[in-house]
Amino acid sequence: MEKKQNVSRAVIQRLPRYYRHLSSLRAKGETRISSRKLAEMLGLTASQIRQDFNCFGGFGQQGYGYSIEKLCEGLEDILGLKRAHTAVLIGVGNLGRALIKNFSFESNGFKLLCAFDSDRMVIGSGMNGVTVRDVSELYAYVDQHKPDIAVLTVPHAIAPALARKLVEHGVRGLWNFTGEDLHLENLGVPVENVHFSDNLMTLCYQVNQTEEK
Repeated sequence: MEKKQNVSRAVIQRLPRYYRHLSSLRAKGETRISSRKLAEMLGLTASQIRQDFNCFGGFGQQGYGYSIEKLCEGLEDILGLKRAHTAVLIGVGNLGRALIKNFSFESNGFKLLCAFDSDRMVIGSGMNGVTVRDVSELYAYVDQHKPDIAVLTVPHAIAPALARKLVEHGVRGLWNFTGEDLHLENLGVPVENVHFSDNLMTLCYQVNQTEEK
């Protein structure tokens, strides 16, 4: 599918949701779905889904709906899930260990090459097939293996300097869990800043609104 110019961030952020639900249907043996049915599953409107898909040339056929297999394949192509991107993780504390042990990087488009930390107690250990290296080796490793992205689970105070140094060494994207908002748009490097508190406070607001009704 061909992407139109200037696809909004809101549309891009909905694509993984579409893919996750459609992949589940595909695994169950489902073969076809309408925009109305998909909208019901996602809490959206059928019109919104059609508009989103039209940003990439459209996937459906009038009176037929969508082939789930073709939708999944199209979304995999758009999201780049089959391009064998690579990642390194820096900071093997509680969150870093949880990501290594429980998050499927490969099913989300990335192979986690290795992790880095300064703690002698974890350096040299292996978790879920991922080796933890000394952080002093980080930049030499990045220069040699050229990972596409870095996952940051380090203390927030060191995040800005670390991020810029990684970009200088060729890292092309950051998945940032440090709690420090990083903005590297001026360097042409995308950053996904993850704040668990944002989601929880949003939920807090919504719960508060139901109490006031």
